[in-house]
Amino acid sequence: MSKSFSIRNLFVWGAFAIAFWLAVGPLASVDPLAARSAAVVLVTLVLWSTGVLPPFLSSLIFFALVLIFGLARPDLVFSGFGSAAVWLIVSGFIIGAAITASGLGQRLAAVLAPLLAGSYAHMIIGLTLAAMALGFVMPSSVGRAVVLVPVGMALADRVGFGKGSNGRIGIAATLALACNMPSFAILPANIPNMILAGASETLHGATFGYTDYLFLHFPVLGILKSALMVGLVLMLFPDRIHPQEAKANKAPDSAIDAKPADTGAQRRVAVILLATLALWMTDSLHGINPAWIGIATAILLLLPRIGVVAPKSFNASIDFGMVLFVAAALGLGALVNASGLGRMVGQTLEQVLPLAPGAHALNFFSLSAMSTLIGIVTTIPGVPTVLTPMAPDLAAASGFSLPAVLMTQVIGFSTVLFPYQVGPLIVAMQLSGERLGYLAKITLPLALLTFVLLLPLDYLWWRLLGWI
Repeated sequence: MSKSFSIRNLFVWGAFAIAFWLAVGPLASVDPLAARSAAVVLVTLVLWSTGVLPPFLSSLIFFALVLIFGLARPDLVFSGFGSAAVWLIVSGFIIGAAITASGLGQRLAAVLAPLLAGSYAHMIIGLTLAAMALGFVMPSSVGRAVVLVPVGMALADRVGFGKGSNGRIGIAATLALACNMPSFAILPANIPNMILAGASETLHGATFGYTDYLFLHFPVLGILKSALMVGLVLMLFPDRIHPQEAKANKAPDSAIDAKPADTGAQRRVAVILLATLALWMTDSLHGINPAWIGIATAILLLLPRIGVVAPKSFNASIDFGMVLFVAAALGLGALVNASGLGRMVGQTLEQVLPLAPGAHALNFFSLSAMSTLIGIVTTIPGVPTVLTPMAPDLAAASGFSLPAVLMTQVIGFSTVLFPYQVGPLIVAMQLSGERLGYLAKITLPLALLTFVLLLPLDYLWWRLLGWI
């Protein structure tokens, strides 16, 4: 334990030394603003990825460094607080609290238990399939997590998985990942997908159809990657359902469900949640952002007589430290783009990673790796904002078509190394009550397996479809 702690400290102090050199060193070839921004970004990413400080404290350090040294305007660095994603997260915490407080999560768990509780593996596979299916009808990863994570945790309670147990961690990690990862292969289901589609059309006049996008990405990045994820969860967090404990946990749920007041609360929450789901699924028709729908839902769930979350419980329902963290992650992406650091990183990777007309497999790997590596610096939503303007140059260097170059971004930004890169993963684990660090035990090997196993298969699939 002390050895790993010392190695971690050595890594952190080494990163701080590099950051200090970037901030004050004589780098004539680098714009001073970009160099100082790189120093702050490096410090922030190291603090987030190592967990030496609480995420909210690391986020405050990021805000302070940017503002004290004048690296960006306050309205830019705090732009995350005005993002729809942050307000969807706020409303998501309230919806999750309502599902739990009303007992609706327990009731849904009671319905699912006979279908999923045959074995631990059966449960993990079933929850993965449910989250994947919801990705086709709900356009928000946070929304999917808000609906499924409380149910999954109630299901964990029902079968005897206590807090901190492998089974409970496995269910939490499964839902966090399955609510997010497969939907990168479904065009309107994730924010980076939509940023890529919008930027491609605006900058290059390139449009992608729903079916073409799905058929290109879902077989490998959706189905096969989810299968690897399930395998990793079962291997890294093994457990088994104990019938005696499951039976013991069944009686309290039945007792709760029998109370008329709780049943009425569950019905109200169910009706509000169904209306919310209907509005989320039809956002392309009415044009209302899912975040604003979420805020309206949160208001209903907080109203006296209608809602089930008492106003005095508002602060307890929302993890404001997590909101601060997500806002900082969005602000970091904005800083990377505004300072020119993102463009500089992309251009450096373009020079370092091998690209040559005719070397199709090498180009495919290099472009995918470029997107993945940029996502570490910019966080995942920032990848298309950095790489999409560079697409014509990358197409010329690789010999790929412009649409093919744009689509390689999906492989990269769907390959997550650290949970801090994706806000919905953080929110899902917070809703589960389990530590975020558990998730990194899956994302790192899953990223490695993606490049070793899935990337060659994806390359062959693209060749078969004629994209390369």
